[in-house]
Amino acid sequence: MQILAFGGANPPTSVDYLVVAGGGGGGSDAGGGGGAGGLRCTVTASGGTPGTVETALAVTAGSALTVTIGGGGTGALQHVTAATNGNNSVFSSITSTGGGSGGGFNLVNNTNPTTGGSGGGAGQAGSSTGAAGTTNQGFAGGNRGAAPNYGGGGGGAGQAGNTGGQRVGGDGVATSISGASVHYAGGGGGAQDGNTSASGGNGGGGNGGSPGTNGTANRGGGGGGGGGSNRQAGNGGSGIVIIRYADTFDLASSTTGSPTITTTGGFRIYEFTGSGSITF
Repeated sequence: MQILAFGGANPPTSVDYLVVAGGGGGGSDAGGGGGAGGLRCTVTASGGTPGTVETALAVTAGSALTVTIGGGGTGALQHVTAATNGNNSVFSSITSTGGGSGGGFNLVNNTNPTTGGSGGGAGQAGSSTGAAGTTNQGFAGGNRGAAPNYGGGGGGAGQAGNTGGQRVGGDGVATSISGASVHYAGGGGGAQDGNTSASGGNGGGGNGGSPGTNGTANRGGGGGGGGGSNRQAGNGGSGIVIIRYADTFDLASSTTGSPTITTTGGFRIYEFTGSGSITF
């Protein structure tokens, strides 16, 4: 693998992309897991893709294309803070929707899980049903379980959140757009009204527990629900944008936001973990 400097009078006419939004925050007090950030990709993914593989994006030489990396949502703490959705990630005209937040007893009122790229899981308070995901971006959160009170897992990009006693976050999907197969956008695990932990979905989902853990940064994972003696839920993980095209074309003429630039496997690959832009 090489790290290369800029060059370029032979720009690409289209590029592949992966756009993952920020994951939602988990709910508190046997709270539901946060939903994963929405995932859109042109490269075949495995593990239960949320929709059809998308078409490569046509690009024009000399035109700067904006890249926005969505931050993760905030995990709830009972009587203190409410869970929030993750933020959208954007590449040019491609937008992935931030993950939904987990339900639970988040402030002084019961709070329902919210819709997002993937939906938040239901907590022991509020709606008993997990929230919906976004078509072709992610799946629904899981429903809550019966006593001893289990929050449902947050939805992932490749699978719905598990319900009740399982309470595991839905798995994300794996794609090799970066040059290696990596899972993205796993849902957060739901929490129990006790101190037992529950796994987040493969793809950076945080674990539900006491406290819930954060989704993985730049993977778009949902935050784990909080329960037991420490009802602090996990924050969602931030998103990512990856762009690639054949290495028969030149490097981009300019970028901002300091993406990691590599050439491997016959492709030029730009990995953005912070917002910026790219011009071909």
